[in-house]
Formats: sequence, C-alpha cells, structure tokens
Amino acid sequence: MAPSAMRTGSATSHRTSSGHQVSGAAVAASLSGVRPASFWLDDPGRPAAVPALTGDEQCDLLVIGGGYSGLWTALLAKERDARREVVLIESHEVGWAASGRNGGFCAASLTHGFSNGLARWPDELRTLERLGEGNLDAIEAAVVRYGIDCDFERTGEIDVATEPHQLDELREARDAAARLGFTGLELLDRDEVRAEVDSPTFLGGLHDPRGVAMLNPARLAWGLKRACLALGVRIYENTSGLELARSGAGMAVRTPYGRVFARRVALGTNVFPSLVRRVRPYTVPVYDYALTTEPLTAAQLASVGWRGRQGLGDSANQFHYFRITADNRILWGGYDAVYPYGGRLSADLDHRPETYLKLASHFLRCFPQLEGVRFSHAWGGAIDTCSRFSAFFGTAYDGRVAYAAGYTGLGVGATRFGGEVMLDLLAGARTERTELEMVRSKPVPFPPEPVAWAGIGLTKWSLARADARGGRRNAWLRTMDRLGLGFDS
Repeated sequence: MAPSAMRTGSATSHRTSSGHQVSGAAVAASLSGVRPASFWLDDPGRPAAVPALTGDEQCDLLVIGGGYSGLWTALLAKERDARREVVLIESHEVGWAASGRNGGFCAASLTHGFSNGLARWPDELRTLERLGEGNLDAIEAAVVRYGIDCDFERTGEIDVATEPHQLDELREARDAAARLGFTGLELLDRDEVRAEVDSPTFLGGLHDPRGVAMLNPARLAWGLKRACLALGVRIYENTSGLELARSGAGMAVRTPYGRVFARRVALGTNVFPSLVRRVRPYTVPVYDYALTTEPLTAAQLASVGWRGRQGLGDSANQFHYFRITADNRILWGGYDAVYPYGGRLSADLDHRPETYLKLASHFLRCFPQLEGVRFSHAWGGAIDTCSRFSAFFGTAYDGRVAYAAGYTGLGVGATRFGGEVMLDLLAGARTERTELEMVRSKPVPFPPEPVAWAGIGLTKWSLARADARGGRRNAWLRTMDRLGLGFDS
C-alpha cells in the first residue's frame, strides 16, 4: 500500500467524475450485505486442516510457515531431492494469512516493479528481470504439472493514470525500460485504456501484457499443500514454532506439543515475528483492505468491458489495485495503509469499517456505471513491509537456518524465488541467485518506537500531499529518496 491524500471528498457524499452525486447512504447501502471474510477463503472447497504435531519429529529440512514462502520452499526441496525428509509446520491453517487474503496478482517482478528495481539495483536489473520472468514461467508450469485449480490466467496488468502528472511518470517508466532492452510495455492513451476497461477517471495506462498473471490465491496455497503432501512432505497445521535452538549438528524447534529436530530450517514466517530476533527490525506490519462485489450481470459487465481480464492498479502513491474474478466479481483493494503502533498484530485489525466505506466510495468514483452494485465480502490483513519494498534474505546459526521476508505486498510470485534462494543458502551453494546484490544486501532496519511511528506517519502524510499536489515531493520525501528509504507497497 502506498499512502496518499483522499481526493474524492468526504464519506457523507460523493460526486463521480461524470457529475453524478452519490450519497453517503448509498455508499453505505452497498455494504449492507457484506460478509466480513476473505472472499478467497470463504470457499466450500477449503480443505480440512491436517492434525497438529504431537510428540517429536526428525527431518532433514524443517520449514516454518504454511504460506506461499513455506509451501514453495518445501515443494522445491522435494523436487531437488525426493529423498530429503521435509516437515512443514503452520501455526494455523495453510494459506489463512496473507496467502489467502491478497488480490491474486502474481507478478514476474522480483523487485516490486521495474522502477523500484532500477532505482536500487540498476547494474543487475537485466538479470533480475530475466530471473523473474523465468520464475513466473515456473509457477505456471507447476500449476499445470500438479493440476492446481487456481484460475491461473496470464492476462497481464495495466497501470492506469488518473491524474495528468501520472501520464508523464508512466511514459518515463516505459522509456527507461526500453533503454534497457525491455520493449514489451505498451503505452495506452485515454481512448485505448478505456477500450480495455472503461472508467471516466482513466487518462491513460501502461500495459504489461505478459508480466503478471491473475489467480485465486487461496486455491493456489491449497493446491501447493496437496502437491507437497503428494511428494511426501509431512505437514502439521495448528502447530506453532515457539523457540529455535542449536541441537548437535542441527537445530531443534519447540512446538506446543513436541519438538522438531532438523539438520536445516527455513523460515517463511514473513510478517510474524521471526524466530531469529535480529531479523525483526527489518519489517513492520502494514494492514491492507479489500472488497469484492457480487457477480456482475451481463449488462454490468458490458458497461465496464474488461474482456482482457487484466489486473489494474492506479498510479497514485496511495493506490488501488483491482481485478475481475473467475465468476465476474470485481475485487477492489488498497489505498489505506494502516501501521499499528509498535507493530502490533491483532485479529481486531483485520476489519476496518471506515476503510470499507472509503473503498466503496472510491469504487463508485471509478465505475459510476455500476452504481447499485453490492459488495459481498470485505476483509483485511497484514503485509510484511520493509524499507526497500522487496524481499531480503539471510542465514543464521552458522548457515543452518535461512530466512526470506519483506515482500511488501508482492509475494504471490516472488516467494517461489525466495524459496529457491533459501535452499541455495542452506546448501552453501554459490549460484546466480546468491551472487545477486539484492540477495547479499539488507534493507535499512526500522527504528524503535516512537521513532518508527512518527517517521511512518510523516511519510504517509507527505505522500498524501504529493498526490494532492501533482506528484511534487516535499523535502522529507526527497531526503528519503536519497537514502533509499520510504513507505510503499
């Protein structure tokens, strides 16, 4: 999430760009039947949990975390060596956290977009882009190979401009990519972007036709779980990793009802406090929220077009991401980025009615032709955010433990790459991945409270002003840019 000013007025009334006034009561009415749950997780096909670990286990590799990061790591470990004994433990159920609550955008980018990669690793960006494209190809191949029914559609993505200055930014991004030999991005004018998806707010767009796939994120997680089990991974749900300690030549992890003794450990806990304490200052949790509409009628769908089924995101600092689901609902998320003081994680923060109202009003500004549509689901969840906006990696306990974290909202695809990196690091292997500066370096850690709270708040306020003032960045943001810091997603 990238914070900015709310440009659409108050929550009590709302004027769409077509000039039609939508009352606060109408906005609220669109949420009258909303279910406070992730649309993806509210699925009758959700698999039953496997039993918790009771007693002790021994294995070659223990993976902690049953989201994408842990699942990909476990699956890849078995693909690399079918004889390796792999155990995965998950504190709740596979896919219940960010992996089952995100927008379902599976991007090739490993760097949270081309522009962020260019700013941070210009000398190796060609390599990073090539590895990212290969990683997305490998995800697509795995979906086919393991028969994962997750509505995978490689439809691409359009970054849309809703303010004039954003058109210049999109053009600059296209030109920078072209100078490095990436010619697949297509700049769309107002009529061209509205021919793809019709909103009176769209002024243009930058289309990446192959670099992003749309999918059902929960079903991807559940499909990876089934694939892991089929390959012999031993999975224990409702089993938290409580404590990490050396044990002979390996490691021991204490759980509520037993212990796991492992030669090597891979941590895929992401937003949750790392068992390697020195990793914790590198991430903060930021809560993101989303809505889904009821399925659109044929007439409603025709009014917005969207025949290409691309994912979309607007180009503001505090942006929205949106896409169409397999059953023709619109998922509409983003904008607010809520940092809880002290990095507190709580289920109480998973729902935020004031944000749902804001999202609903913004939706009607974007698609006034859909006035009267109702929202079926509303939910939120925490994202592991780091100061460089893309994943970082490392080892602990003399190379016996590896970790990857900090995906900052773009982990659906990049977590597979992260799994490859963790396995390389645990093997002590020198590979093209482990030689990357992106892999060998760390982001700047966040300061302790109350400095973190004040700095994040000032950054959010400054980004809001930049959106409201034609993209002009104040002295605080310019300083953060020079230091390679920020608060984005």
